[in-house]
Amino acid sequence: MANQKGGVGKTTSSVNLAASLAMHGAQVLVVDLDPQGNASTALGVDHHADVPSIYDVLIEDVPLADIVVPAPEIPNLFCAPATLNLAGAEIELVSKVARESRLQRALDAYDKDKFDYVLIDCPPSLGLLTVNALVGGDELLIPIQCEYYALEGLGQLIRTVDLVRSHLNPTLNVSTILLTMYDARTRLAAQVAEDVRNHFGDVVLNTVIPRSVRVSEAPSYGQSVMTYDPGSSGALAYSEAASEIAHRNGEAT
Repeated sequence: MANQKGGVGKTTSSVNLAASLAMHGAQVLVVDLDPQGNASTALGVDHHADVPSIYDVLIEDVPLADIVVPAPEIPNLFCAPATLNLAGAEIELVSKVARESRLQRALDAYDKDKFDYVLIDCPPSLGLLTVNALVGGDELLIPIQCEYYALEGLGQLIRTVDLVRSHLNPTLNVSTILLTMYDARTRLAAQVAEDVRNHFGDVVLNTVIPRSVRVSEAPSYGQSVMTYDPGSSGALAYSEAASEIAHRNGEAT
């Protein structure tokens, strides 16, 4: 899940799609690559400075199996947490051998076949952490908010994807675009959604995620909106989006 623009719903979408897929019976792992650790927080996973985290995997070569923990609220859902230590990882990775593929190596050495989905939540930048995610993953989901400048900066992300595909990970493809923060009351939101669909075509999910106070509130309670308020418009939309993703992958939910 990447988009170097901040505040577009990357972490929110990672957490709620993961929770929804897990609640439908899929085995799901969320890899939190954002130093803020917001995905870890929203999944109710401890991530203070002394907790073994994805930082130790990338910098100290700790096996991924040693840091993955279950999310306490939802069966089938697991998390590789991020701690603030990760903030220095961009600099520390520079001197590491094969610095762009540290996460890929860790994932390859891990028994990830037990998971139906591995979702990697990226920081709002195109630095080495995001590049590690692009090298480690097969598909890219880009959340795009239905607001002014929605498509601004996406060209840079697509160019980065092309570079990664050319030099580091030929299997990477932009498989899914998710429209977030949709406000049905504004003409702007409809216009942005139309522009994105015209630009990206079938990779854009039919489901749009509405602006929702409940979605914003849930992380402060250490929960996804799926458990915080399952009947809210945001929870229903993420459930629908998860279903669409599962059906695209040939799985029923």
